[in-house]
Amino acid sequence: MCGIFGYIGHKNTKDIILEGLKSLEYRGYDSWGVALKKLDGSIDLVKQIGKIGNSTIKDTNSNIGIGHTRWATHGGVTIENAHPHLSCNKEIVIVHNGIVENYLELKTQLEEKGHKFVSDTDSEVLAHYLEESYKKEVDPVLCMQNLCSVIKGLNAVIALFVKEETFVAYKNGSPVIIGKNNDEFFVSSDPVGIASYTDKLYFLEDGEIIKASKNSIELLNQDKKVKPVSFQTINFPKNMSDIGNYPHFMLKEINDQVDVITNILKTQRKDVEEVASKIKNAFGCFLVGCGTASYAGLAGVYFFSKIARRHLNTSFGSEFSYLINFIRRQSLVIALSQSGETIDTISSVKKAKEKGATLVSIINSPHSTLDRLSDKSLYLHAGPEKAVASTKAYTSKLAYLFLMAHAVAGSLKTGQSLLRKSVIEVKKVLDYSSKIKLLAKKIAKHDHIFILGRGLSYALALESALKIKEVSYIHAEGFPAGELKHGVIALIEKGTPVIVYNPKDETYEDTLSAAYEVKARGAFVIGVSEKKAPVYDVHIPVKFCSDATIIPQVVIAQLLGYYLALEKGLDPDKPRNLAKSVTVK
Repeated sequence: MCGIFGYIGHKNTKDIILEGLKSLEYRGYDSWGVALKKLDGSIDLVKQIGKIGNSTIKDTNSNIGIGHTRWATHGGVTIENAHPHLSCNKEIVIVHNGIVENYLELKTQLEEKGHKFVSDTDSEVLAHYLEESYKKEVDPVLCMQNLCSVIKGLNAVIALFVKEETFVAYKNGSPVIIGKNNDEFFVSSDPVGIASYTDKLYFLEDGEIIKASKNSIELLNQDKKVKPVSFQTINFPKNMSDIGNYPHFMLKEINDQVDVITNILKTQRKDVEEVASKIKNAFGCFLVGCGTASYAGLAGVYFFSKIARRHLNTSFGSEFSYLINFIRRQSLVIALSQSGETIDTISSVKKAKEKGATLVSIINSPHSTLDRLSDKSLYLHAGPEKAVASTKAYTSKLAYLFLMAHAVAGSLKTGQSLLRKSVIEVKKVLDYSSKIKLLAKKIAKHDHIFILGRGLSYALALESALKIKEVSYIHAEGFPAGELKHGVIALIEKGTPVIVYNPKDETYEDTLSAAYEVKARGAFVIGVSEKKAPVYDVHIPVKFCSDATIIPQVVIAQLLGYYLALEKGLDPDKPRNLAKSVTVK
């Protein structure tokens, strides 16, 4: 969500911070700001609504500064609410990611002491509290310790103490990464922001505080004891942000899926078999994720039921903490996340680990918080996913879960063969994109799209609806086709687009009946099936490859969402109100 980037060194601070923030744009934001300390000791502060620009930032001689991209939580999208925030005396600048749950109480206390607030945010209290503490403490680290002892919630706080030319950062929940390059230091909420400058990184653990000044750095653990800073050397993929010849990252990432799934087939057998063994030996297995990842988890439940004859549970990350009374030491939790920083998932699986459960993560981000929490991680190796709406990370998760179900069943070779067939069908769907583009043109003016499926295709319907509404802002809703008669059919009007997923499996005839039922009420029926039927106004063929058919089928929805967004003049990479990495509850 909110992106943080700071720098202390000897180079052009303004340019470095702006480039760092731009590298974090994919996370999603609605406003941004930069604070630079000038050589005369004053602060040059610029805030704007919308996309990052540099037209209003003067070339300032500065060796230290900090920037922020904001995704609004407390307070509307205004200049005043944008970060960074200043203390009253302008000697402390803060940026913040998270939610200060007791900010109203702290704000009242600070106002009674004469502090004046200019924003509606919870974040601004941090600057004023540090200022109040700074009156009594000469050490910025002690000021931060005082602050951390009173704030409630999951937060990352980075404070620039102007006189000392010092950063002090604190992490609890939301990620903070420090980079080092000789006598320069960088601070970021995402390693991607630092990748262009150094491969020497330190990932703060919860409760740690780090202080960085020119040529020096100090780290305190959660017990307030100094510990050495052990920088890791991280090898970042080359051309991390290369869009190639594609007009948008979303379209590139949809096309990437062929190579990504092929790579999993070639390289990940050992990891698949290792996790399959853990599933066999577990007493209770839970698939946990948020948004797109949760729908991958639901598909996993169907995979394991149909293929391996084994029951797995699934839960939204935000709901899982209310279900952990069932967790015991023999339980296995499988967390699904593109970023590895999804706070709802992280906070829930931490509670499961406290009860003794084993944690396996299926993630796209090595060195992320989930990765460091996990007993075992499976990496998607999907490359950076820059579009906010997840595509290749979703199908990669499906590929892993499909193969693991077959490994548990003792039929991994069969699973691999079927997955290879699904990749061939993905290629055919991509070749079919011109027809999907025409379909988008035909239905773009509708306010509602309904998507039906049974069994595994119900999980597919939910993800398809999410993909369409995320980027096109059309109300799309997925339903089990069997529930149609129990209320949903009341929403069907003449011309209403209805997508029907109808693979040639055990659900085929019943799903076809549902297609006829909506057709009888005037629906415009889009059939996704190997077999063409008279009821379909538009037929999109996908050859049946058992349960792996879900992968080429969902690519149709990804392309449809993309082209619907273009038809409506929207940016499919950066949909409104959404963030790539959701790091607040």
